[in-house]
Amino acid sequence: MTYARRALIGTATVAALFAALVPQGVPAQVNPNSSREAAAQQAKADGAAMASTIEKNWPAGVIPGGLHPGAWAYEIGTLLDGMAAQWHATADGEDFAYIKATVDRWVDKDGNINVAGKPFDPSLHTLDNLEPARAVLLCYRVTGQQRYAKAAKFLWDQYATQPRTPEGGFWHKQVYPQQMWLDGAYMAEPFRAAYASTFKQSDAFADVAKQLLLMQQHLRDPKTGLLRHGWDSSHQQRWADKQTGMSQEAWGRAMGWYAMALVDTLPWFAENHPDRAKLIADLQEVAEGVAKYQDGATGVWWDVLDKGGQPGNFREASASAMFVYALAKGVRLGYLPQRYEPVAVRGWNGLEKQFITHDADGSVTLHGTVKVSGLGGNPYRAGDYDYYVHEKTGDNDPKGVGAYLFAASEMQQAATEAQAQGKLVMLDAWFNSQSRKNAEGQTELFHYKWDDDQNSGFSFFGRAFQRYGARLGELPVAPTSQNLKGASVYIIASPDIPAKNPAPHYMDKASADAIEAWVRNGGVLLLMENDKQNSEFEHFNTLSERFGIHFNPVLRNTVEGNHFEQGRLDIPAGTGGIFPQAVQVYMKEICTITTSGAAKAIYKDKGDTLMAVAKIGKGTVYAVVDPWLYNEYTDGRKLPKDYQDFTAAIDLAGWALREAK
Repeated sequence: MTYARRALIGTATVAALFAALVPQGVPAQVNPNSSREAAAQQAKADGAAMASTIEKNWPAGVIPGGLHPGAWAYEIGTLLDGMAAQWHATADGEDFAYIKATVDRWVDKDGNINVAGKPFDPSLHTLDNLEPARAVLLCYRVTGQQRYAKAAKFLWDQYATQPRTPEGGFWHKQVYPQQMWLDGAYMAEPFRAAYASTFKQSDAFADVAKQLLLMQQHLRDPKTGLLRHGWDSSHQQRWADKQTGMSQEAWGRAMGWYAMALVDTLPWFAENHPDRAKLIADLQEVAEGVAKYQDGATGVWWDVLDKGGQPGNFREASASAMFVYALAKGVRLGYLPQRYEPVAVRGWNGLEKQFITHDADGSVTLHGTVKVSGLGGNPYRAGDYDYYVHEKTGDNDPKGVGAYLFAASEMQQAATEAQAQGKLVMLDAWFNSQSRKNAEGQTELFHYKWDDDQNSGFSFFGRAFQRYGARLGELPVAPTSQNLKGASVYIIASPDIPAKNPAPHYMDKASADAIEAWVRNGGVLLLMENDKQNSEFEHFNTLSERFGIHFNPVLRNTVEGNHFEQGRLDIPAGTGGIFPQAVQVYMKEICTITTSGAAKAIYKDKGDTLMAVAKIGKGTVYAVVDPWLYNEYTDGRKLPKDYQDFTAAIDLAGWALREAK
């Protein structure tokens, strides 16, 4: 099968080439062409090629010739996580189809988990066996199907019975008593945070943070700033220091697991959570150590991090990919200073040069992933230098490939991640405040919301803003001058009617006054109407008409079944200064616009105005006849691949953020 992939990489001007942090006195080898734009383009191409390679060679997560083909394991779980990151960056629906096909081999129609034909056995109490829960939960969040929620709940409940140290930290496995390994941070906490957010388990976040902070407290070597692989709370293991309980070495992938755990857990924390700042500080300490020990000659990282160049040590692929991902994502989401971006770019370029080869058929191979490293057990693993450097490496190891896809997904966004740092994009949750029951019977907001991953949501539109470094917020109350303060962009989509919401909140004068004043002061307002059967017009027009925009309550672009051509629109290059390249997009069941005064039509079809822009004071208003950028038509799972709604979403997001004063 040939997989046609699509993603838009924005362009940006680099003021100067970067100066890398160089460990151990080794001079940096800087390629003058290794800009973040070049890195982004390479990541776009090779991320897509790697995903296609995996989809072709390992269908539904079954690895032919492996020791346990298709097994439920953290290796496959990490691969699926990498595919999810790639999907979120590119909106190629084949990536999610691959995740779902793999999960469907494990989760039956009743939500039971089967491993190698037998029910999942929770009695082993191993964090490694819980990692695939992330993919299971993602399938629920995207499809809303009860069976995935049931399976995710079963896995969530296992943490309540996981053995703990006296300090409250999870044992890595029941067979490793009193031991916390850095690996376990990734196996547990990103899923726990995502589940707690999805099903409103707010009390769980304190324990999620506790697990991560315990590792920082007990595993950080103050001399190097690096974290050791494991900690024995009892100080009894042969591999453990009798005074500290720490293992002897800073193993690269162990610290990579921990770094990825931090950047994948933090986005689920509320900004006002008391532990969030501690976790960000933790990540910043990790980044400092990682940057310090980046190999100066190649840009990648060594298997034993602080002993680069010593006999037997080797540069290792999976850890290098993990560090690239954690640093780049940390910068993009504002957790890390911009100075770490060039460290990530050098790491990516080194990863490509040291570990990636391309085959004639377009396949990609990742070399140099250490197969496994651990502590104790039988045969015994001493955790000393000699042990780590004698572990074998392999090609296209699934956990290495997953880490590589993570890195590629982030580097695709490197060209734009600094353009809107600190800017807040506020989404209305008042004029459209529809709610539904989730799988646990809890009431949640949905329909054009950042956190809604189903067809109805705006999660991919939100990711379009986040690739520029912007922050996302929602406003669940009426807008005022105070709660709009600090927002750069404000979006109102499809205001409610009683048929959609029994208690709709209509636009009123006070709200319109606050919004108009905010626009005049430099805000960018996106008004996304809908058709007359799904949205309110009379009250909403009292706001839009202040800017010369009148939405006409008509119905256009009705589509019969999958006749997508009936909703096709061709937007020319340069339209409104928003779309730099021509895009073919899809809008179904829309209204039209009449403009006056300051408003100017920027896109018409068959004589009807479908998009308009007004410059008001220091600000800008963009109006469109549909909330057309919701997941159903941006996430790549439904539309034919020649439609470019996600590309258009990235264009619109970038323009709005540039317009904001």
